[in-house]
Order: sequence, then structure tokens, then C-alpha cells
Amino acid sequence: MYRVGDYVYFENSSSNPYLIRRIEELNKTANGNVEAKVVCLFRRRDISTNLNTLADSNARDFEEESKQPSMSEQQKHQLKHRELFLSRQFESLPATHIRGKCNVTLLNETDVLTGYLEREDCFFYSLVFDPVQKTLLADQGEIRVGSKYQAEIPDKLAEDNRVQEKLETKVWDPNNQLKDPQIDQFLVVARAVGTFARALDCSSSIRQPSLHMSAAAASRDITLFHAMDTLQKNSYDLAKAMSTLVPQGGPVLCRDEMEEWSASEAMLFEEALEKYGKDFNDIRQDFLPWKSLASVVQFYYMWKTTDRYIQQKRLKAAEADSKLKQVYIPTYTKPNPNQINAPGSKPGMNGATGYQKGLSCESCHTAQSQQWYAWGPPNMQCRLCASCWIYWKKYGGLKTPTQLEGATRDAAPRGHMTRQEVQGMSPFTSSAGRAKLLAKNRQTFILQTTKLTRIARRVCQDILQSRRAARRPYASINANAVKAECMFPKHPIYMFLRFPETNSTYLWFTEP
Repeated sequence: MYRVGDYVYFENSSSNPYLIRRIEELNKTANGNVEAKVVCLFRRRDISTNLNTLADSNARDFEEESKQPSMSEQQKHQLKHRELFLSRQFESLPATHIRGKCNVTLLNETDVLTGYLEREDCFFYSLVFDPVQKTLLADQGEIRVGSKYQAEIPDKLAEDNRVQEKLETKVWDPNNQLKDPQIDQFLVVARAVGTFARALDCSSSIRQPSLHMSAAAASRDITLFHAMDTLQKNSYDLAKAMSTLVPQGGPVLCRDEMEEWSASEAMLFEEALEKYGKDFNDIRQDFLPWKSLASVVQFYYMWKTTDRYIQQKRLKAAEADSKLKQVYIPTYTKPNPNQINAPGSKPGMNGATGYQKGLSCESCHTAQSQQWYAWGPPNMQCRLCASCWIYWKKYGGLKTPTQLEGATRDAAPRGHMTRQEVQGMSPFTSSAGRAKLLAKNRQTFILQTTKLTRIARRVCQDILQSRRAARRPYASINANAVKAECMFPKHPIYMFLRFPETNSTYLWFTEP
């Protein structure tokens, strides 16, 4: 049973490793099928070499800061298969392609990296990958746990000789001479003045078209804070405070963020909140760059108190009720096309038959397995045992470093390797290994020439210039002139003739 929020394996190719995704929604299509809206997570093999170098640097810094125990080269190699990169990219996939569950957690300093190797189907992430910008950034939701985030408290505090009046500003005195009913009456007057000020202000009347909305805006915190500040500044004298609320120029108008934002800006904010969640830095950067970060945060908490937020919350709850909460996908039991069938059985696909006996597993080098799977370019006839094949599908690599692992990053189009695939080989592959791998995949080409052709190169140098002809393959050659030159040579031609029967060699030449 698969539910919303589960991390699952998806299979998009019989040869490639599984995709790791997080289910966000389960929707039923018109034809009765179930589609899953998922968040994409990427492996190291899915990003460029430069970003892999950046990920390696981040991993080294983490090991130094968290004081991880030493690991062998094989453990470091396998640990890279457990690292994922979160993204904000969504896609829809058929739910029938789900092949199982896995566990993905955010890496923090209290984790021991070798613990991920001891648990099956367990992954971690610490960086966020942007497929559009091709960048890796630290996750904003990092859990700050560890000694470096703890405050160091000295044994004895030094004597504080600072003047507190210069460091602090008193905004309210609870021991004032006014009683609570008097303060409440003044706050009512302040709200009434605020409503009247909004009625007089043209720009405010546009934003608040009705008296009811103006009174609601005047009842928010900005008006109450202004009223209490007025009492404090006038030493809690109600007469002076009243005159301050309504000076000679007209009533004082105090606006908060809800009034300063236009309707279009509010719609942009709601759209950004739907996309990024409560990541206010990205909301401001991509949608509202003319607003300050403090203004965006303040508007969010005010927006949550409005009817608009309550209405959207009800709509989302109704949509969530109409969507599937979970889906049952039976265990996938169809044979993989990459299986190497035993002699006498039905031929497989993708060139999985015809493998030589005695070949060992490319990963663990075992020679015995109940089932073998074709892996890598077909002309190299590499194969994996059953356990290593499962490891390859789940973790996207081999248990031990090999020269072919990087060359099979895209194993779906089996048959040829591109230059990009060879350049993206495993960092454990040496330059000699790359040259050897390239040589195995190139078709051998032999140019076998006749004696007459070799003689023509020497005799017809004034007619056929071989270097110039090689640079200009499209230019035609005067074959008749070459034949005439060979039939009537201007220079003597020397040739060694060997007769194997008598084991003798003779020098033969022709005069011009």
C-alpha cells in the first residue's frame, strides 16, 4: 500500500536504475488509471561532473565537522550511491511503475554515515539540485544540531556597567494611573478615528470600498499599537492623547501591510506560497523583489487571519478529500528483459543470450548465481549476478569500483557509448582504462593497398600530391594522367621481389 508522502522506487527502463520520488498526490484519471504527482530526487549519476566535485567538497566538510569515523575506499564508493539531491521539480508518473518503498532523510551532524550502508533502501540528502539553473545549494531546512550551535556560557558574568536607558526604550508602563476601563474606552476612540481617517483618505477608500471593511482594518493591531504609543508619549493623560489622535490637519492614519499591498500583489504572494511554501526568501526573490523580506513575512501572518486564507484552506481540504489517500500496487513479477536465459530456454531480449560461459560478475566477481543479467554495452558481454543486479537497480552503481560503471550511466540505448558517457566515467577509472575502453568499442579499420597503388604514390608525385589530396577529399583526381605516368615513367622504378620457394630476393627496376 502506497500513501501520499512515501518515498518510492519508479522504473522507467529495464536497464536503468530505479528513479526515487516522493508521492505528493494520487489522482485517478478519466480512463480509470492512477497517476502519482511526485517530487524528483536526483542521484550523483544524474548531475554533471562539476556538481559532483562540489558535492564531494561538501561531503568532506561534513565529515570533518561531524568527526565521522574512518571508512574504507569501498565504503566511500558505496556511500555515494546513498546520497540524493532534493529538487522542486514535479512530474506525473503512472502508479503501476512503482517498484517498492525506500527511506530518505535529511542529513544532520548527529548521523553516522556508515549507518546508511547497514540499512537497506535507506538514503540521505543535504543539498538541493536545481535542474534548470544546474546548481547545488544547501537545504534551507537544515536541522541545526551540534556543539557549534550551542551557546558557551562563562562561569561568572562580568559586571554590567551599561546605562540601560540608552539601550532600551520604554513603550508601556503597566503601573500607570489609568484603569483598564479607561484604556479600553480610549482604544475604542482610536478605532473610530482610524475608521474616519480611512473614509477621508482617497487611496484607502479604494482599497477599502465599504465602511464595514474600513472598520475592520481600523481594528487591527496597527491602530491599537498607535493608540498605546500615544498614551505612553503623553504620560497617560487622556486629554492630551485625544488631541494627539486628531491634530489640526486631520485624523492620523496608520496603515499595516494588509493595506499597503495591492490586490495583484496579494495574488502573486498566494501563487508564490503555493509553489515555494513558507520559503520567504525565494518568494521575495522570484515574485516580489520590490518588497522587503520583513514586509513579506509580516504580510504572511496577517494574511493568515483573513477570510481569504480560511476560504483557501477549505478548498484545499475539499480537494484533498476528493483525491486518493493511498493506492495498492501488486508486486511486479514480470521477468526483466535483461535476464540471461539458460541454454535451451526461450531467447531473451536486448542481446541477453549468447553469453560465454565462465564470465564472472562485473561487481562482486562471483562465478555462481541462480540468475544472470546483461549489463553494460552488449559487445563487452558484461553481466551481473542477482544480488548485484538488485543493488544496481536500487542504488544506481556497483558494489565495487569498476571502469565500466561510469560508461553505463545511460544503459537504456544498449549497443553504443557516446563521448559524453565515456567522459562521465567513474572517478576510479584511470586514463589508461578510458583509452582501453574506447579501443574496445571502436570498429577496426584496415586499409590494404596494392603494389601498384604504393608505386603510384612515389612515381606520380608531380601529378598526385597525397597530402594535398587528403586535405581536399572533394577535389577530383586526373586518373588518366596518373595512368599515363605509370605506363611511361620518367624515373627508374626499383622493386624488391622475393620468391618463397627458393628463399631468394631479387632487385628489379625499370628504366624511363
